[in-house]
Amino acid sequence: MSSEAVTTVYQVTGMTCGHCEGAVSEEIGALDGVTSVKAVASTGQVTVISAAPLDDETVRAAVDEAGYELTGRAA
Repeated sequence: MSSEAVTTVYQVTGMTCGHCEGAVSEEIGALDGVTSVKAVASTGQVTVISAAPLDDETVRAAVDEAGYELTGRAA
């Protein structure tokens, strides 16, 4: 089993401030295997570091729970 961390950048719409960043970070950070989350409202990008690849639908559900919309992975 690989011990390499996986970094994925998602695009999230609706974040406008630090509170938004915190809400998204908290929900994604609660997912199994997630070790780090950095949300940036100005770009809408959320960088997630996890022990293994995450299921996009699981991440989408966490973002929805926070009140925002995951539009996909950032290019």
